[in-house]
Amino acid sequence: MGLFSRRSKTPSVAATPPSSAKSPPLPSPAPVVAQLAQSPLQPPTSPDGVVRPRPTYATPTPQPPTQFPAPYPTPPLSSYSPQQSQSPHRVMSPGSIASFGQGQRSMSGMGPPPPQTQSRMGNSYGGRSAMNTETVPAENEGKLSVGIDFGTTFSGVAYGSNRLLSGQIRQILTWPGSYETYRKVPTCILYSQRTPSEPAQVIAWGLEAKSAAVQEGAGLYKLEWFKLFLDPSVLRDGRSASSARLPELPYGKEPVDVIVDFLTCLWRYAKEQITEQIGSVADLEAADVLLTVPAAWDAAGCALMREAAIKAGLVQSSRGGDKNWRERLRIITEPEAAAIHASTLSSLHKLRASQSFIICDAGGGTVDTAAYKLLGQLSNLEIAEMCARSGASCGSLFLDIRFEQLIKQLLKDHPIHLDQASLAAFRHAFSETDKLAYHGDEDDDTLFRFNCFNIEDPDDPAIGLEYGEIAIPGHVLRRDVFDPVIDQVLQLIEVQLEKTPEKRVNGLILVGGFAASEYLFTRVRQAFGCRIPVIARPQDCDAFEFIGQ
Repeated sequence: MGLFSRRSKTPSVAATPPSSAKSPPLPSPAPVVAQLAQSPLQPPTSPDGVVRPRPTYATPTPQPPTQFPAPYPTPPLSSYSPQQSQSPHRVMSPGSIASFGQGQRSMSGMGPPPPQTQSRMGNSYGGRSAMNTETVPAENEGKLSVGIDFGTTFSGVAYGSNRLLSGQIRQILTWPGSYETYRKVPTCILYSQRTPSEPAQVIAWGLEAKSAAVQEGAGLYKLEWFKLFLDPSVLRDGRSASSARLPELPYGKEPVDVIVDFLTCLWRYAKEQITEQIGSVADLEAADVLLTVPAAWDAAGCALMREAAIKAGLVQSSRGGDKNWRERLRIITEPEAAAIHASTLSSLHKLRASQSFIICDAGGGTVDTAAYKLLGQLSNLEIAEMCARSGASCGSLFLDIRFEQLIKQLLKDHPIHLDQASLAAFRHAFSETDKLAYHGDEDDDTLFRFNCFNIEDPDDPAIGLEYGEIAIPGHVLRRDVFDPVIDQVLQLIEVQLEKTPEKRVNGLILVGGFAASEYLFTRVRQAFGCRIPVIARPQDCDAFEFIGQ
């Protein structure tokens, strides 16, 4: 299945003749598959293409989850203390965004806003507040706005204007290192630093950095998941507070420096692409830039994110006397951006004015939830935040962490398969194929097969290691990898539902990359289908945040 893994049903009788049947088709793999397919990490495949005899597993019986050793167990949700927004409840129109700037919040139009007017926030608690309107200054008519979703695992860029491109919002779909189109690019950066005394140099980012094979001692630093350095628990207690594996930084680099370097690369490329699409009329030096952050972040994390974005040149003075250029950078939370986009698609999700909904933004590193109410007329809907938001670090990368721990547990007596190259191959096989396609209970009797990177020590039938493949039953993946993380997401949604005034809503909308998981969507419907009439997962769920900006 996919590049490195295959799935097969457990045979009901003793050894059967080898079969050449193809594996069932899967959804299109994630963006980096095309690049990683050329990576030296790809293990050799069988030249004859024959499916070898499978080990037979008895009917699974309930067992406690595998106890993983340190250093990276996934902590229970209770230890996360989900962050709550301390901001006042507010009303937003679909053409508006909330921003954190100079210690106060304001509203600004994002294509296309209502003609000649622009909404400002008012204080509300699930109801309509007084809405002040003002005439949009002439210099802001047709102004370009750029939305950046800086994610833990993937990042994306969208842009639009009410005068350019017929008022449509467009996304950047082509990225360095690939001829294919993807809505997002891996949040990954590669440095070269041969000695501690020389400065670290950026040599690749995005797809090119993700697909690079890095050998120990080569003076290369491949950094991922560095956004988690700004998580409140990490800022407060240090890297040991995170259950994710935070990367080792090059000498002389701080976490904010790495974010600056990545945003610099992303923004430089985005400007080239936008100028190519729009032409010289694209005044990117005067554009408004909207940057998303998790709802769980506190003021310290948002301040560091703003500092990094300004250092990366996302906004700058465009003319003499432009003293307020920093205000063109607006920091908004990911569920806010998703909620604004969802309100424009309310008819698609069968939601009407006066009804309420929860946005669950399940991303790579964090999962954020927020509750909103639709106000006004269908032709000009507004949204009001009903209660405090919640968030926790239980995104999809924690599935990768638990899968790696499971592999280490199964192959603890076979260290040849636990070197960095082997673990990287196992993680890639799981992340790019089975992680999103796994269906849960119906896959309990399915064997998920992962090729070993090394050809030595190919057999140990006692643990499912045969002919250089490790076969893991579906019920083991569900028990030890998926359920512990998805249970946290369900509890987070439950907490948000309990915060709403009537402890009920009319809709639940799943967005973010993790929302593409079939098992997560199934578990959410099973847990909340009897209480929430509409549970939806849009087709563009992984791009909701930066489209909504």
